Amino acid sequence: MSALQMPATPPSPVQIFNTVQGYQRAFALKAAVDVDLFTVIAKGNRTAAEIAKNCNAAERGIRILSDALVVMGFLTKSGNNYSLTPDTAFFLDSRSPAYLGLAFKFLLHPTQLGHFEHLTAAVRNGGSSNEDTTLAPDDPIWIEFAKGMAPMMMPPAQAIADLLGGELSARPSVKILDIAASHGLFGITVAQRLPKAHIYALDWANVLEVARENAAKQGLTDRYHLLPGSAFDVDYGAGFDAVLITNLLHHFDPSENEKMLKKAHAALNPGGQVIILEFVPNEDRVSPPVPAMFGLTMLGNTPKGDAYTLAEYATMCRNAGLEAPRLVPLEPMPESLVVARKPF
Repeated sequence: MSALQMPATPPSPVQIFNTVQGYQRAFALKAAVDVDLFTVIAKGNRTAAEIAKNCNAAERGIRILSDALVVMGFLTKSGNNYSLTPDTAFFLDSRSPAYLGLAFKFLLHPTQLGHFEHLTAAVRNGGSSNEDTTLAPDDPIWIEFAKGMAPMMMPPAQAIADLLGGELSARPSVKILDIAASHGLFGITVAQRLPKAHIYALDWANVLEVARENAAKQGLTDRYHLLPGSAFDVDYGAGFDAVLITNLLHHFDPSENEKMLKKAHAALNPGGQVIILEFVPNEDRVSPPVPAMFGLTMLGNTPKGDAYTLAEYATMCRNAGLEAPRLVPLEPMPESLVVARKPF
């Protein structure tokens, strides 16, 4: 394009610089969490001097960080006083039950960051190399995930419990398999909704300790059973009314997912349901933004994982013998449920 053919809106490099420097925004938010800045403000400290004193940090550092957080939309400013936004008050005040600060240990783990430093290689290879993945059973990152991500999973856990509660509440006994149980919140929430339900939680042994502790805190020890190991190798057993597969299938290619879904099909009673929790982009793969971008996360972090569309999950389910796959949106949360049933 020549200089005489400039578009009506002149080109701007702002988005390019904002993207290249995006890591600064991530670490600014992490720094605020590290010094507990949002909690300190929530307690009534408003000026940089007050916040700095209670964060045990330099006033200059707090002022510059807080101003940046205003620009980023995480704080508001009136005169010299800073305040939380509704989102930061709900998710980043460490006293909130929805506190997400612990999730930063997983989301900004050095291994996660290292994957994206080598994203060019993943693009050329079509995925990360096996040596670079974080799927090892004893990798501490999964403990960080289990402890940090639970608050974010409260809405989908409640949605799953609501979905199963209406259908299974009248049964004299209920048996639920929770694959990739992690923190245990999904199965625990179902057990709280269904007092006769027994939950069988499957995950790596070290991660299941987190789930076991959380179940014990809710008085569910007698109804919470552990199945340690790989979802591809462990014998699921039989007689389940529902199988939950949460935040797991995105790690693998469709053929591997179909193997797992066939095992789930075999473990279900006739009429039982598989409930899949995932980021599910539209068929155009560029909307909505968060599910669409999740494909890039899988490209950088896994050899063959992806963010699959409903049509792709439907094909996997049908190939595994499951019928009537459907999408259950969980707005405003970015994930959705894919629900399919074993024929009667």
